[in-house]
Amino acid sequence: MAARIEHLVTSGTFSLDGGTWDVDNNVWIVGDDSEAIVIDAAHDADAIAEAVGDRRLIAIVCTHAHNDHIDAAPELAARTGAPVLLHPDDLSLWKQTHPDRAPDAELTDGQGLSVAGVELTVLHTPGHAPGAVCLYAPALTALFSGDTLFAGGPGATGRSYSHFPTIVESIRDRLLTLPTDTVVHTGHGDTTSIAAEAPHLQEWIDRGF
Repeated sequence: MAARIEHLVTSGTFSLDGGTWDVDNNVWIVGDDSEAIVIDAAHDADAIAEAVGDRRLIAIVCTHAHNDHIDAAPELAARTGAPVLLHPDDLSLWKQTHPDRAPDAELTDGQGLSVAGVELTVLHTPGHAPGAVCLYAPALTALFSGDTLFAGGPGATGRSYSHFPTIVESIRDRLLTLPTDTVVHTGHGDTTSIAAEAPHLQEWIDRGF
């Protein structure tokens, strides 16, 4: 059976720099009836495990290490045996949430992850976080952008470990160069597309989004 994209929304909190906010997170599952990859194991390991079902979970991919994107990753890994993958530049952030449990393997720019006959390419897109990555799956006309790109603009850069010029460079050079029909599956909120976001790059720069 062909690979498909499944979507789950989980709720919890995001904490950084002494503040805590209620958030809803998008959890993405890519696979078929036999195997899958989870992108961002947020908040609720039970709900994610139920959505995966009896499929073999190949990997738990973290687009970055803010706590709301990784808080359920170790529990999901323990239940399924799947490795947790994170870019090493986000290890300091990871340790704020999971000081006693390291990720199982590193993500690297250009790395390929295969599931259900589909290849997902890791794109290192720092700015929202130093080790932020996106996953590009051309066979699915899909980009999983984490918190790098949203419907309406870049991810937030007003807190520690983030940098606005860097996220703009990542989006301009790594994401807006993708085919315009690419659907962008974000870490929070609505799905968008490269075509919808590309015309607004200069607006974001001008207002220091």
